[in-house]
Amino acid sequence: MGYKAGMTHIVREVEKPGSKLHKKETCEAVTILETPPMVIVGVVAYIKTPRGLRTLNAVWAQHLSEELRRRFYKNWYKAKKKAFTKYSKKYETEDGKKDIQAELEKMKKYASVIRVLAHTQVKKMKGLKQKKAHLMEIQVNGGTIPQKVDYAYGFFEKQVPIDALFQKDEMIDIIGVTKGKGYESQSFLQVARAGQNGYHHRTEMNKKIYKVGKAGQESHTTITDFDRTEKDITPMGGFPHYERCVDGLVLCSGPLEEILAPGLLKEANQTVGFLLSWDVKAFLAALRSDPGPVSIAPFLVEELVSTFLKFYSCFHREQGR
Repeated sequence: MGYKAGMTHIVREVEKPGSKLHKKETCEAVTILETPPMVIVGVVAYIKTPRGLRTLNAVWAQHLSEELRRRFYKNWYKAKKKAFTKYSKKYETEDGKKDIQAELEKMKKYASVIRVLAHTQVKKMKGLKQKKAHLMEIQVNGGTIPQKVDYAYGFFEKQVPIDALFQKDEMIDIIGVTKGKGYESQSFLQVARAGQNGYHHRTEMNKKIYKVGKAGQESHTTITDFDRTEKDITPMGGFPHYERCVDGLVLCSGPLEEILAPGLLKEANQTVGFLLSWDVKAFLAALRSDPGPVSIAPFLVEELVSTFLKFYSCFHREQGR
């Protein structure tokens, strides 16, 4: 999960054969997202029912930070701050450890979907005033259910940096909400009008990552191969309404929101084209394991025979008239 710090622009050379901007410089708007490492604090299991997924059980880590426990209270100042105090003591006794292992074994036996619970570290950022961490579920894919449970349990209380998930020049999807504008004035029940305006869920696909930065390294600055001037990614005076970007960052194309996800659409070249059906079949035949004239010739013969039969039938039809 990332937090939008602000926007800037970059100048890059376009590498797209067939485009008018090929081998030319262009100026593009980019968004700077601050992405501090996320902490894995739990695992939750789901089972399939006729009405959809249902929660089976959940296992939490022993040590939970204050910023996460604030999420479970409306007013942390007036609260007793006892969230997860009894649960954390399970790790100190043998009976408690057996209960936790029993919950994990129950997941391995009955669960259909395994997801980890991860939270952000808002205390590492200067741009947000809030102290509550954002908590989210991330699904674990690949392998069997017991392997997923062991994999998730092994990541308890560990930090996952941004460069462990996303790399430079990768296409990702962005999930977030639009700018909220409140309710429209005079919204009647009899008139088919929406009262809500803004603050809607949106998903923007195929956003390219131009830069992945890590705090304290050269990747966190604006140094490039063509400009070696040492400058910080944060402009003078800080980003408007955000201050400074001090932790990991991601530089993505266009205006973005918050949550980052791997791209669901397969990358494909949209500029490729064929003039004849023979070209298409010849191209597909070349992708086979044993391309050659033997695999391409039958397609050509089939096209010629079908064309000849059409011409022959039309010729005899005209002669019959």
